[in-house]
Order: sequence, then structure tokens, then C-alpha cells
Amino acid sequence: MKPSTFLGKLYLIPTTLGEEGNPDDVLPQTIKRSIDFIDDYIVENEKTARKFIKSIQPQKVQATLRLSALNKHTEVSEHAKMLQPCLEGKNVGLMSEAGCPGVADPGAVIVKLAHEKGIQVVPLVGPSSILLAIMASGMNGQSFAFNGYIPIDKAEKKSVLKNLEKLSQDKNQSQIFIETPYRNNKMLEDIVQALNPSTYLCVATDITLPTEFIKTMRAADWKKIKVDLHNRPTIFIIHKM
Repeated sequence: MKPSTFLGKLYLIPTTLGEEGNPDDVLPQTIKRSIDFIDDYIVENEKTARKFIKSIQPQKVQATLRLSALNKHTEVSEHAKMLQPCLEGKNVGLMSEAGCPGVADPGAVIVKLAHEKGIQVVPLVGPSSILLAIMASGMNGQSFAFNGYIPIDKAEKKSVLKNLEKLSQDKNQSQIFIETPYRNNKMLEDIVQALNPSTYLCVATDITLPTEFIKTMRAADWKKIKVDLHNRPTIFIIHKM
């Protein structure tokens, strides 16, 4: 469907990757300008979204904001209602809890629906932990795959890790995945136990924050050091050369 000039636009608004950093260090002025003229938002969590908006544009009157929640509790039947302002000629902002909307984020369903309705989608520049991690890893930035979360069950987890390791070698493709932050320490332990000692592992934690830690070593070398990843957003990348 061809976008109509009478429709509002869907702006994909990146957020910071944590609360400790200075937004001005990682977000361009286009974010601030967009928030200035957008009053309708689709967000994962209203409280944190309002806090983010206030940190970027303190003069924004919170009472003018209209926020719709998009998370695992949202019914599919609610999706179309969230884009109704666009059909009425108003712009809508889509925000992730952290990073870029639509990437490892439930917002992709709204973006797909916007295209179906002929609503113009405008992606704004901001930090992506996935891309920043692969940039800093020293691994293959020409070919990589994001695998999301891997199984919690120990046996299944080991099987998936071995499969990803084989994929990385067979395709010369870096394999990226994540874990729920409070399970990161256990994940790191399981990774180094499952992988071939010579396989490379990058651990990228608290990206863009003052506590940022990014390191790439062979699995055997990770066994020799201790790093606390508990409740710290982390990207894991493996590659067997």
C-alpha cells in the first residue's frame, strides 16, 4: 500500500542501553526533536518510558503524553488501536526498553502492521547493543547471526552451544546470543564448559555505560579469569575459527 500524505508517521525511537550513562553521549539530537513533537507512544513499560522522555526533553508536559503498552501481556487485537493516531494524521513514537525498536524487541509486530496500513516508518539513529558488540569483538562483521535467547535446560543449552559453535566454523559466521541478566554468570560458566578450548568468546557487558566491559578471548582463557555479570545486560558472541 502506498503511504498517504494524510497519515501520521511511525517513528522508531532508540533509547539508552542503561540509566547510568549520559543520553547526550549516545543519542543524536534527532531523538530530542522527535520527542518534542510526538505525544502518542507505543512502549514496553509506561513508567520507564516516561522517565526516559523526561530525561531527554524535561520541558515536555507529561500530561500531554498518551502511552500504549506493548509487551507479552498485550492482546494482538490491541495492535491496530495503537496505530489509530497515525490514521488520524498524528505521529506515533515506538520505543524499546533499551536500544533500537524492532531489534530483539516486540515492536517488530507494530512496524509490520504499519507497513500493511501504508504508514511511513521512520527509523532514527541510536545504540544497538548487538551491532556495538560485534563491532568491538574482532569477530566476523561480514557474516553474523543473532540467535536471541538459548534454552535454560543444561542439556539443551549445551546442545545449542555446540551447534552454534559448529555453525560458526562451517559458515565462518559469528554467533550472537543473550541471556536474562540475572542468569549471566551461570551462562558464562556453561559456555566455557561447552565450547572447544580454542573457540573464541566475546563478552560485551554494560555497553555505552561507565561500567562497560568488552573482551574477546579463547574459551580456555575465560576459565582463568573471574568477571561478575550478574544483572548486567550482556551480549555473548562465539566463533570457532
